Amino acid sequence: MKALLLSADGFEDSELLVPYYRLKEEALAVDIGSNKRGKIVGKHAYEVAVDKTLPEITPADYAILILPGGEAPSILRQQQVALDIARFFMQGDKPVAAICHGPQILISAGVLRGRRATCYQAVAEEMKEAGARYEDQEVIVDGQLVTSRQPSDLPAFMRELMKLLKRR
Repeated sequence: MKALLLSADGFEDSELLVPYYRLKEEALAVDIGSNKRGKIVGKHAYEVAVDKTLPEITPADYAILILPGGEAPSILRQQQVALDIARFFMQGDKPVAAICHGPQILISAGVLRGRRATCYQAVAEEMKEAGARYEDQEVIVDGQLVTSRQPSDLPAFMRELMKLLKRR
């Protein structure tokens, strides 16, 4: 089983690193996909090596999509291929986990209408305008979609993400 973690420069370090290492603990292969080659740098200066650029990604190769927050989603949501990847997972009813600003990619992909979800407070109005049923909770699970608000929600986010994977 392989996981795809999509991010870019300005990611929220803990929201990328906690899922990355937790999935590795479970012996899952994890690829970091981004809009550029080399390394991406988080808000707090952590560097992460990019495994694949967006055009190199074949979504069908992955069992789950993870979208960390920070400033990265605002960059990725401008890339059509990132939106296509998100649509592939959501329309195929494959697991998607998005935290903080991560749901912005799902908003731009147009896949949240009628779905229960949460996000960082600053994104809440945009999420509602996209037709999602926004709830201000630490974690929301709606079928194969797991969303959380912020770094302090990571324990609940990871608990539900791991439950989702164990059902597969």
